[in-house]
Amino acid sequence: MIRFFSFIVLGFLVTASVSAQPLSNPKHADSTDPFYSIESWLPTPGVYRTASGAPGPLYWQQRADYDIDVTLDAAKRSLSGRCSITYHNRSPHELNYVWIQLDQNRFRKDSAAIMSRPAPSLAGRASFSSVQTLLTEQTFDGGYKIDAVTQGAMDEGADADQGQPSPLSHLIVDTMMRVDLAEPLAAGESTRIDITYHYNIVDATLIRARGGFEYFEEDDNAIFEIAQWYPRMTAYTDYTGWQHNQFLGAGEFTLELGDYRVNITTPADMVVAATGTLSNPHEVLKEEWIERLSSIADKQKPTFIVTPEEAKENEAKKSESKKSEDSAEQTKTWSFNAENVRDFAWAASRKFIWDAMSVKVGDRTVTAMSYYPNEAEPLWSQYSTESVAHTLEVYGRYTFEYPYDVAISVNGPIYGMEYPMICFNGPRPEKDGTYSKATKYGLISVVIHEVGHNFFPMIVNSDERQWTWMDEGLNTFLQYLAEQEWEENYPSSRGPAEKIVPYMRGGNQRPIMTGSDEILQFGNNAYGKPATALNILRETVLGRERFDFAFREYARRWKFKRPTPADFFRTMGDAAGTNLDWFWRGWFYSTDHVDIAIDSVELFLIDSGDPDDEYERKRRKEETEEKTLSKERDSELQRRIDWQPGLKDFYNAPDYDEDKVEESDREAYQKHLKSLDEEQRAMLRRTTKFYVVKFLNKGGLVMPIPLRIHYADNTQEHVVLPPEIWRYNSNEVKKVFLTEKEIVRFEIDPKREIADTDKSNNHWPPKIEPTRFELYKSKKDGGNPMRKAAEAAKKADEDAAKDDGKASDEAEAKSAAPAQADKAGKKSDKSRKNEESETQLDAMKNKKSDKEADEQSDTGKDKQVARPMKKQPSQKKAAKTQSDEGDDE
Repeated sequence: MIRFFSFIVLGFLVTASVSAQPLSNPKHADSTDPFYSIESWLPTPGVYRTASGAPGPLYWQQRADYDIDVTLDAAKRSLSGRCSITYHNRSPHELNYVWIQLDQNRFRKDSAAIMSRPAPSLAGRASFSSVQTLLTEQTFDGGYKIDAVTQGAMDEGADADQGQPSPLSHLIVDTMMRVDLAEPLAAGESTRIDITYHYNIVDATLIRARGGFEYFEEDDNAIFEIAQWYPRMTAYTDYTGWQHNQFLGAGEFTLELGDYRVNITTPADMVVAATGTLSNPHEVLKEEWIERLSSIADKQKPTFIVTPEEAKENEAKKSESKKSEDSAEQTKTWSFNAENVRDFAWAASRKFIWDAMSVKVGDRTVTAMSYYPNEAEPLWSQYSTESVAHTLEVYGRYTFEYPYDVAISVNGPIYGMEYPMICFNGPRPEKDGTYSKATKYGLISVVIHEVGHNFFPMIVNSDERQWTWMDEGLNTFLQYLAEQEWEENYPSSRGPAEKIVPYMRGGNQRPIMTGSDEILQFGNNAYGKPATALNILRETVLGRERFDFAFREYARRWKFKRPTPADFFRTMGDAAGTNLDWFWRGWFYSTDHVDIAIDSVELFLIDSGDPDDEYERKRRKEETEEKTLSKERDSELQRRIDWQPGLKDFYNAPDYDEDKVEESDREAYQKHLKSLDEEQRAMLRRTTKFYVVKFLNKGGLVMPIPLRIHYADNTQEHVVLPPEIWRYNSNEVKKVFLTEKEIVRFEIDPKREIADTDKSNNHWPPKIEPTRFELYKSKKDGGNPMRKAAEAAKKADEDAAKDDGKASDEAEAKSAAPAQADKAGKKSDKSRKNEESETQLDAMKNKKSDKEADEQSDTGKDKQVARPMKKQPSQKKAAKTQSDEGDDE
């Protein structure tokens, strides 16, 4: 519709346009206004954490150093160890007790994790692996066996002088253990706690875990990926005190940074990969391995340290450690040191191939390495270590330089799990060495993701037990950036706005800021949605330059410290120079979705007030306007006035025109023009078009409005309306566009950048999108057991006839008597087969159709290929296995 307006009322019209949009969300303390500040939801800033999101002048965090000696009993699939924890109280508080995490207790039959897990769906069908997991959990003797908890001496070497160590009172509460200190630990003081323990290692192919073993029946070997294997200090923080929420399986770990000295004793022919730096290479490595390792400094591609052939030779040795003291040659002890890390993990196997390459990180050189069996070839030697190197390079540009000396990727039963300097990744090719596209990119992606966790949360040490998104979401976002730098059109599964649309459009959601153990749709909530939100914040809201600066500042501020969500939100707004409360409120605190629609478009033109112009417009309209249907059909009527001319008067005269412009009208117009200045008169002559577009916020999530404007001359213009356009009314808003050209189309979000969930309402005029449907031919065959039986009997007769023919040919070469005997035998055989066919026909009448039988058979098929019972399977859909998260369990 085209409308003309006069400048006499223009001011009124503009004012009315605004006032007609009521404040649908008045601002008050409990407001749901999307632009209301979130500060009331965040902790009050202070001396520990500032209002800008940086650590405060009195910021503190605890520290825990570890000395651990552990022995792997590969035959019994068990670990035994002694862990000495030196705990430094840097808080301003006196502590009477400490809490220690016993994560292996999650595998106890009576653990809160198992007992609180809802029942799986068993109606109709269930996979072998899911049932096997349920059965194994009921029989597996899991969990820590704590042999002793004693007070250790702070002075090394003093233990021998003290005699028998003093036991410490302790209480185990599921996956947590409270240790009562012999005397209060004052602020600034340290104490040492010694714990001896043992436990059985979980079979990670039977029970979902973040560490465990995988057995290879073909060569009677195993890969051990060992994690959560020692008692770990629970975090004590300024914002929550002791973080002793139980480990239920979803919310991961909140840990203190510290230094580690670890001695790992394994069978002598095993190769060990671990967090930290190997301090005794000449005691555990072959000289040729050491030489190869030293030669990689100048090489830009992976080099074998342990070759595939050497790994195969090693598989055959199978020398297990023995318990007698005179069999030391059967074991080796690998010693590792790691500084300023929050955890320690390791892997061991005879099957490991080992390759490595150097990566330049600033002025330093980091060694990227991979450990994997021959079953992982040729995929792993081509992609794993290169993916490790790629991750360090890309993540370093967006955060900080990788501070450690090594970064390791290990192939084993765990699909994807991260630890400082080492991660476990599962994708493998088929047994014949071929692999699918999904497996290839699944490997690259999971390596990038898990190595990327070195930055979040291993260094930027967030609280995973409370806020999964703070490491998984941020890491998935950076993973997407790294994937796009790997190759053009990389098939990223998360990051682009359009990837999150099905989740945002669906139900069964909770806000991102939900506690880790209460999340629904874990992968979408904690990985995909925050990654998409950050990508939108970078591309559409802030722009790359401002976002990258702010994100880098957050990483720099909280490197080797423990941030909270408030610190992230505040830092991003502070460094970007933008109030982002509306963004955090909508994306992180709600389940609203993006659905912006064009409701209407109106065209306004300036009315010059010239009576001649107005007359001409009306005349053109009458000439071009199509007649109504009634007028068209009445055009042939014989009207009374035509045969009664006396009825005509002045108003029926041909020259009468009720709209005719009178001279007085022209004089009045000229008088009006003289009252205006030249600029105002020029404005009246303008042909500017005023398009007023009405937008609806149907999804509830306020967002910028990316808009493409199509003109009649085939040119386009791209504009972005800022999110503040919704501040007066978050439900609907109007915007005027001024142009000298004719607009033929408006289009919201043409580049698919804001995760709009309904594209059908993004166009004006509406765009007709085709939907295809499939044609099929109806089949009413419900199965015919009688026909099947008859066909089987017929086939049996044909087989018998063939046997008779063959017997006749053989009989010609023999004597008559033997031939007759043979023929009689064949006839007897034919009779037997006919009897069998008749029996089969009777049986088939009482059976279900083949189709029904097939359906019953299908119910027993195990489709969880990523979780085999004993043998490692092919991983056809590597990117989707183990868990929705692509990480963790």
